Amino acid sequence: MINFAQFFKPSALFGAAFALIGCSEAKVTGAGAASQCGVEFVILGIGQDGGAPQIGNPQDPAWSNTRLKLLAASGALIDHRNSDRYLFEATPDMREQMNLLDGISEGGNNPLGLSGVFLTHAHIGHYAGLMFVGHESIGAKGLKVFPLPRMKNYLETNGPWDQLVRYNNIDLIPLQPKTPLTFNNDISVTAYLVPHRDEYSETAGFVISGPSKRVLFLPDIDDWDRWEMEYNISIEDMIAKVDIAYLDATFFDNNELPGRDMSKIPHPRVADSITRFKNLPPVEQEKIRFFHINHTNKIRYPDSQVSQYVDDNGFKVAKRGERLCLD
Repeated sequence: MINFAQFFKPSALFGAAFALIGCSEAKVTGAGAASQCGVEFVILGIGQDGGAPQIGNPQDPAWSNTRLKLLAASGALIDHRNSDRYLFEATPDMREQMNLLDGISEGGNNPLGLSGVFLTHAHIGHYAGLMFVGHESIGAKGLKVFPLPRMKNYLETNGPWDQLVRYNNIDLIPLQPKTPLTFNNDISVTAYLVPHRDEYSETAGFVISGPSKRVLFLPDIDDWDRWEMEYNISIEDMIAKVDIAYLDATFFDNNELPGRDMSKIPHPRVADSITRFKNLPPVEQEKIRFFHINHTNKIRYPDSQVSQYVDDNGFKVAKRGERLCLD
C-alpha cells in the first residue's frame, strides 16, 4: 500500500494559485478574473469546518504564510443581471468571504446584498457564521435563510439561533428535498439529502442550475455507496448531470490522524474517490474538484506530491476565488 504521507513537502509554497483551468464543457477561471457572465458560481472557501491554520496546531505553516490559509467551504451564486447573490453556507469565515464576494459583485437592496443563504447542515463550519447577522453584530433584518426542515427547527428552537428568528434578523424559508427552488425564471437550487452525522439536522448537497450549466455543491457526506443504498442516488449519476462537481475531500487516506480511529470519522477518502472515479470517462473526471479539506490533508498544499497525485489522475483541487460561468 502506498503511504501517501511521504508525498508532503513541508517547504512547498503556492505557485500560480489561480491559473485558468480548462474543462471539457465548462471553464473555471481563477480569482481576480473579470466576469463576462450573467450568472456565475464562485468558490469562497475550500477548508473543512475548522479551516486552517486550526486552533491547537501551532506548527501549521499557514500561521506565518497566509497564502496557505484555508477558509471553510463556501460558495456563492451570482446573478449579475438582477443584482442577486445567494450564499452557500454561513461559515465562521463569513466576514472574509463576504468581503471577497463584495469584491466580485454588487448586491441588491437585500440585507448584506444577499438574496438568500443556503445551509447544508448543523455542523459548525456550515451555519455558525449566522452569528454575524445578529443583534451583537450587524443586526440584519429579514435575511432569507434556506434550510431543510430539521435544520429550520434546530434554528428555531435552540439558542442563540432562536434569537435571530425572534428579532427577525433571519427569515427561515424551508426547503424540500428534490424540489427545485427557482429564481428569475432560469436559475434554481435543488437540495438532495445525503448520509452524514445528523445529530442536529439532516444534511443536504445542492445542485445549482444556471441558464445553461449546473454545479454540484457537496461538502459533507459519509460514504458514496451509502448515498446510493439509502437515498437511491448514485454519485456517478449526479456527476453526469452537472458541469462541475465540488466533492467532499476532508481526508486523503486513513493514515492522516495518528492515534485516532478514523473509521469513526466517515468521509470518502480522496485516495478512494480517485480509485473509484478513475473508471469514469475523462470528460466526467474533469468535472471533479475536491474541497472541504481538513487541515491535516496535504492536498491543501499545491506543490505537495499528493496534490500532484490528484492532478496526475485527471482531477483537481478547488481553489478559493475560482469562478464558473453558468450562462
